[in-house]
Amino acid sequence: MPLPQKIYVVDDDQSIRNLIASYLIKHGFEVETAENGSVFLSLFQSKSTAENSNALVVLDIMMPGMDGFEVCRQLRNRSNVPVIMLTAVSDDTDRILGLELGADDYLAKPFNPRELLARIKAIFRRSQSTKNQPKVAERFCYFNQLCLDTLTRSLVCNTNQQALSGADYNLLMLFIENAGQVLTRDTIAEHTRNRDSAPMDRFVDVHISRLRQCLGENAKTPEIIRTVRGEGYVMATEVQFSSILNTKLESC
Repeated sequence: MPLPQKIYVVDDDQSIRNLIASYLIKHGFEVETAENGSVFLSLFQSKSTAENSNALVVLDIMMPGMDGFEVCRQLRNRSNVPVIMLTAVSDDTDRILGLELGADDYLAKPFNPRELLARIKAIFRRSQSTKNQPKVAERFCYFNQLCLDTLTRSLVCNTNQQALSGADYNLLMLFIENAGQVLTRDTIAEHTRNRDSAPMDRFVDVHISRLRQCLGENAKTPEIIRTVRGEGYVMATEVQFSSILNTKLESC
């Protein structure tokens, strides 16, 4: 029997916690709340890997003590659980920083609970689709002396593994499946967030930058994910697939 979808709601405002929790419970989710980052991290750590395998975190940025950025940073050191960050700041600086730290999406306060629900469902839907319908025939994808293990969702080099967040893995798979084809910003936004890229929305650019860092790319002269000015981005390297792991990769 599949585990229920669990949502952790982390916000120092009790009224917001209660509002989100009651709304999500009403729509069939299992919800646990925490009033600050320390309480949440302890709560999350106390759960088994199986319990957190079908979870998502709604995380407020502006909290006393440990803010949402630090919580996200520490969380990413131990888990790739999806994170939606809540921000009360209209400037996109906080949003960009959150995305750079590994958040999967963001939502500005005040927000409509229906929009939060839609984004949660979209993330779970993409995650489930990736688990149930692998789009490559072989487990290992080789490109530019790198190897992506599609089973563990990690980049592999000899005995070293670098786990990818769900968002980074999905974006990399999009490029792998369309290697040599230019992907527009709207195509990438639709694939990663189920909506078009707004003219002033830097989500796609930040996400590309984060993926390049995972791949060890030089931001000024990227070799794998290249920018096509005025059009979008392209995976400019050949991709090969295999069921066997090559343990003699020279670099990651």
